[in-house]
Amino acid sequence: MTTIDVRTASPYQVHIAPGALDRLPELVGDATRTAIIHPAVLADQAHHIAQQVPAPLLVEVPAAEDAKTAATLVHCWDELARAGFTRNDLVVGLGGGATTDVAGFVAATWLRGIAFISVPTTVLGMVDAAVGGKTGINIPAGKNLVGAFHEPRAVLCDLDVLTSLPEADIRSGLGEVIKCGFIADPRILELVAQDPADSLNPASVRFAELVRRAVVVKADTVSADLKETTSVGTRVGREALNYGHTLGHAIEKQHGFEWRHGEAISVGMVFAAELSARTLGLGEAVVEQQRAALASVGLPTTYTGDWAPLRAAMSLDKKARGNTLRFVGISEVGSVAMIDAPEETLLTDCFATLNPTA
Repeated sequence: MTTIDVRTASPYQVHIAPGALDRLPELVGDATRTAIIHPAVLADQAHHIAQQVPAPLLVEVPAAEDAKTAATLVHCWDELARAGFTRNDLVVGLGGGATTDVAGFVAATWLRGIAFISVPTTVLGMVDAAVGGKTGINIPAGKNLVGAFHEPRAVLCDLDVLTSLPEADIRSGLGEVIKCGFIADPRILELVAQDPADSLNPASVRFAELVRRAVVVKADTVSADLKETTSVGTRVGREALNYGHTLGHAIEKQHGFEWRHGEAISVGMVFAAELSARTLGLGEAVVEQQRAALASVGLPTTYTGDWAPLRAAMSLDKKARGNTLRFVGISEVGSVAMIDAPEETLLTDCFATLNPTA
């Protein structure tokens, strides 16, 4: 069992191992009731967990990004109300990043905050959504625009649950893992380059090490800057984790959240690297290294859609300040800096590099 400490004001631990879910009963503690929020596809697993926790309440929500709506929140709140949930009770989020985002927001808002345990069942959920205390939903204007910071009591990353995931979902999660390599941990990039196929194998030692390293990057980053205070220049806090996300989130919105998150931020990272080359002096070798790393695990590095709707969506990006658009960039591997108010022509030039037929 690998245990990683998240050293925030309300510290907790991330447990990573095959069979990590076995620790759930002890972590529930003295809760009187336990709500297990899950998508339909995980109903069997939710029923199995229900046998290990006190007074279980199973709450089914839509799959993936379809769950992240105000209507889902109301449904969950109504279920908690009917079951008489109090501040002594607990919510378990079982599922991918979208499910744990919603479950965490339900816990954050019910009676102004009750305990929450995150049980991510996807790579993306383990290395990104489940760690860091960000919870929330989408609205038509954009992704994750409504939410709250609410740290879990614990995160259980059971690697056994990943063995049945489609490879496309494994690839999507590796987008976030590779991102962590470029912003903080070059060893991740070495491990992927040595054997991309093994990096996609959730039963491999290499894969477990990639997950561990990505969680360490996120845990260290949020421990130093939980609530994403404003970054300036090369003094970048939690915003570093949004490398590739400004354009990536816009692509997700433009396509009705049908693109997988890792696919969208893969394109977003290529865009951010091109922008970094023009504004921060990032070497062309690193730009190409990034394209190669992402392509090696089957992630997209090109995009042929229209610029105008994406540019409009980016104006609502969480990193924007007033009318100023801001991007996370890198000057070299492991060195992050903010790019403030880049020229519009620069943005369109960088976007043009994504279209190989232009």
